[in-house]
Amino acid sequence: MTSQQENVLRKVDEQDIGFIRLWFTDIFGSLKTIMMSPAELEAAFDEGVGFDGSSIEGFSRVSESDTLLRPDPSTYQALPFDERDRLQTARMFCDITMPDGEPLYADPRHILRRQLAAARNMGFEPMASPEIEFYLTSSGVPGEEPRPADKGGYFDQAKRNEAPRFRRQAISALEYMGIVTEFSHHEASPGQQEIDLRHTGALTMADNIVTFKYIVKTIAEASGVHATFMPKPFAHLDGSALHTHFSLFEGETNAFHDPDDEISLSATGRKFIAGIIEHANEISAVTNQWVNSYKRLQFGSEAPTAATWGISNRSALVRVPTYRLHKAESRRVEVRSLDSACNPYLAFAVVLAAGLKGISEGYELDEPARDDVWSLTRRERRAMGYRDLPTSLDQALRHLEKSEFMAEVLGEQVFDFYLRSKWEEWQDYTSQVTPWEVEHGLDL
Repeated sequence: MTSQQENVLRKVDEQDIGFIRLWFTDIFGSLKTIMMSPAELEAAFDEGVGFDGSSIEGFSRVSESDTLLRPDPSTYQALPFDERDRLQTARMFCDITMPDGEPLYADPRHILRRQLAAARNMGFEPMASPEIEFYLTSSGVPGEEPRPADKGGYFDQAKRNEAPRFRRQAISALEYMGIVTEFSHHEASPGQQEIDLRHTGALTMADNIVTFKYIVKTIAEASGVHATFMPKPFAHLDGSALHTHFSLFEGETNAFHDPDDEISLSATGRKFIAGIIEHANEISAVTNQWVNSYKRLQFGSEAPTAATWGISNRSALVRVPTYRLHKAESRRVEVRSLDSACNPYLAFAVVLAAGLKGISEGYELDEPARDDVWSLTRRERRAMGYRDLPTSLDQALRHLEKSEFMAEVLGEQVFDFYLRSKWEEWQDYTSQVTPWEVEHGLDL
């Protein structure tokens, strides 16, 4: 038994933990859990916890259904909520393996780990810092039309609604679990909130985002409202993004920082951006995996519509912030396409893979966009040499299915399952007859 595992066993005893939740996600990011008593934890560390992997879509075939959860002791945290019988609960994320100990290639954490290993082979440690947007609505009951839970606007100091108190509760719960927040505020639209997390390693941050969603939804439910990470739940309001800042460190040195450059951005940082721009269309079906994701990208304020980069330009796909230019640890690039409903493990994996490919193959970066790219028409964008991003899941999947690069990043099993499942989603969506069609076409 490792020292980390022994430390977890000691904490479980000291904190009087009644239940332990073993967490993992499916390929699309839905949180899965197995609950166990502390008495079984030592055996779980030694032997893993068996489960039927074929019951999780895309994980394994029926003939290979025996899979194991391996609790990652570095992720142990007590949850800030008691169970109904007042017993304290803790959680750990798990890696998933086959009985022989080999990683399950469909495990989203493993897919991200592969990219982290590739980065480390190049001498880099990827860091991530997301700005997580979401809505609080009056109802989450299917069939009931949701309404924003407040009437606030951007940075409003609202005193007569629940938003400020909700964000304080959420931040307190996150801090209790060791997840450090930087800022929180009301976003531009009624009901829309944002909480930003302080940068940390990419795998830890992906775990933190999954935990964040669980915490936010739990607190919202207890407050009598519903939290949704749907990319665009309201046609007339802004979409919810997961703007994520990435950087690569070489030991204690930020590889993206160059004090002699005009915007303090190194050649490594420029090649990383060039990789994301080059492969933007191929990764879109992963960073924006839902039919609804493209409603945000097409019709959302400041959402990227073309494969561009810019300096401080919030309409670009990749933005280079100009805050604290000479502070080395702050030099980073912000990828603005991701939405809050993505699977963070897969989204981080494909973004990092694209950026690392740009570095390893020496991609050249074009001039930055200085226009409000979002407000340009498609014809204007093309005249300026900008390459359009996909405007629908259909288009994104067509780019994905032609990409040998993405098949390598995701692994053939996940790649094939992902395409098959998402094409089914697109077919289900396009087969619907919407109220708009009936209203405008019934009398044709």
